[in-house]
Amino acid sequence: MRSLRITGGQTLLADGLAPAGDVLLAGGRIESVGSGRPGDLALDATGLLVLPGIVDIHGDAFERQMQPRPGIDFPADLALRDTEAQLLANGITTAFHGVTLSWEPGLRSLEAWRRLLGALEAGQWTCDMRVHLRWEAFNLDALDAAVADIAAGRVHLLAFNDHTPAILQKLKDPVAAAKYSDRAGMKLDAFRTLAAEIGARADSVSAGLARLGAAARAARLPMASHDDDSLARRTMFRDLGARICEFPIAEDVGQAAREAGDFVVMGSPNVVRGRSHLGWASAAVLAEAGICNVLSSDYFYPAMSRAALILAGRGVLDLAQAWALISSNPAAATGLADRGRIAPGCRADIVVIDPGTARAVATIAGGQIAHATQDGWSRLTL
Repeated sequence: MRSLRITGGQTLLADGLAPAGDVLLAGGRIESVGSGRPGDLALDATGLLVLPGIVDIHGDAFERQMQPRPGIDFPADLALRDTEAQLLANGITTAFHGVTLSWEPGLRSLEAWRRLLGALEAGQWTCDMRVHLRWEAFNLDALDAAVADIAAGRVHLLAFNDHTPAILQKLKDPVAAAKYSDRAGMKLDAFRTLAAEIGARADSVSAGLARLGAAARAARLPMASHDDDSLARRTMFRDLGARICEFPIAEDVGQAAREAGDFVVMGSPNVVRGRSHLGWASAAVLAEAGICNVLSSDYFYPAMSRAALILAGRGVLDLAQAWALISSNPAAATGLADRGRIAPGCRADIVVIDPGTARAVATIAGGQIAHATQDGWSRLTL
C-alpha cells in the first residue's frame, strides 16, 4: 500500500485547527502529523480542511437502495455498492447500518436481515460498514436468530426499538396504514390481522429484551435504546446495558441520560433542516446545551458534515467540538478507539473538505483514496 502525505491544509487536531499541517498515512494508519518522511503520493490540501473521517452510528438510508419503491426489492450486494459510494462521497468512513429486524414481512424481515448480512460478509468494502441491529421488541419469533448472530460476531451494535404500539395505533388511519402494508408487501387487511396477533404478545416482550440484553453483554456489544419517551423507559434500558440514548423524544430524557454518563444521539438532518421531522427536540439546541454529544445520518447521509459545519458556524461550538459529534464521540460510544481523530497510530480515515461548499473533495478510508472530486484528483501528485 502506497503512503500518502496530505499537505497544506488546515488539520483538525485534538486542540483545534493546525494551519498548513502535514499528515502522513502509511499501512492503513496515520504515521505522523506535522513532520516526517515524504510520501509516495502527495495531496495538496491548500485552502481545504483536513478532518477525521466521519463515524455514522445510525444510518438507515440504505433501505432506499434495498427497496426504492414499496414492494420493489433489489439484491443486497447491489444496494450496498451504491450505499458505499454515497457514504464515501460524504466523508463517512465508518458506517453502522441501522438494520431493523422486525416481525414485519418484506424489507425488515428475518429473510431480508439474512440477505443483508450475507452480502456484507461476502463483499470487499473500502468503507468500514458494520451492523447496527435495530431489534423490534415484539419480534419474538426471530429471537433465537438474533441471539445466535450476536454470539457469532455478526452484530456490532444493538439497539432496542419498540414501534409496535405506534404501528397498531397508525393502522386505524388507512393512509398511514398503507405505508406499512406496502413496505411489507401485504394487503392491508392481512397486515392488520398480523399486527393484532403480534400486539397480543405484550406480556412476553420484557423477557425477550432481557435475553437479548444478556447476549449483547456477553458479547461486549455497545447497546442503545431508541425513541425513549420517559425517564422510566431510559432507566429500564440502561439497566439492560444500553449506555446510548438514541433520539430521546423529550429534552429531560436526554438531559438525564447525559447526567448518567450516557451518550445521547440525535439526527444530523434535524440540524440541517432546523427542526425534527416529527416535531421532537431540536438537535442543534441539545448539542449546544451539551446534552446531545453524537450526531448520526439517521436517514440522509449528506447531512452529517453539513450539520457539524452549521453548528460551528452558529458560534456556540467551535469546529473541534462540532466535528467531534460526528467523529471521535460516536467512535467512543461504539468502542472504536482507533478512529475519529487525526493522531499517530489511528486508522487512516480522513475527509478533506472545501469549507466554502462543505463538499468532500477527497475521502481517505483505511489509507486508500476512496473518493475524490475532479478538484481532488487534480491536487494529487507523485
